[in-house]
Amino acid sequence: MKYFKDCKTLEEVKKLYKKLAKENHPDLGGNDAIMKAINTEYVFATARIVAGSKMSAEDTEKEIRFSEEYRKIIEQIIHLPGIIIELVGLWIWVTGETKPVHKELSAAKLFYASKKKAWYYRSEHLKVKRGGKKTLDEIRNKYGSEVVKNKDRYKSLPAFR
Repeated sequence: MKYFKDCKTLEEVKKLYKKLAKENHPDLGGNDAIMKAINTEYVFATARIVAGSKMSAEDTEKEIRFSEEYRKIIEQIIHLPGIIIELVGLWIWVTGETKPVHKELSAAKLFYASKKKAWYYRSEHLKVKRGGKKTLDEIRNKYGSEVVKNKDRYKSLPAFR
């Protein structure tokens, strides 16, 4: 392992992945081959750390699937201009100037929540039959919020869960 060999926790892996993605993602001016190598190592590093924990096999599989699944969604939309990507609990919320890029958001499998005036993504197994009554601010207050920043607009790209 070249990139993640010194990481001891899942949080360290995720933080380093975000840093490496900021520097090497092709949509952000990086190299495609290096990004593919980073992605491969990221999956193995995540699996190694999760497998070393005392999680059940089912929980281990969910953690790996979540990290890979959410990373792919964010990679599809992070380059879109004018949007704000937030991680709120286990959901990805997108606000800002979304109208000009609504086709791209839809193609990335995000859904529009008209009452919240925001786009969202959640893993299929978190699907609920009816929407919640809470505002996006109430959801942020309950679960916390972390903005995923685009290299072109910001200097740092925080790790996502």
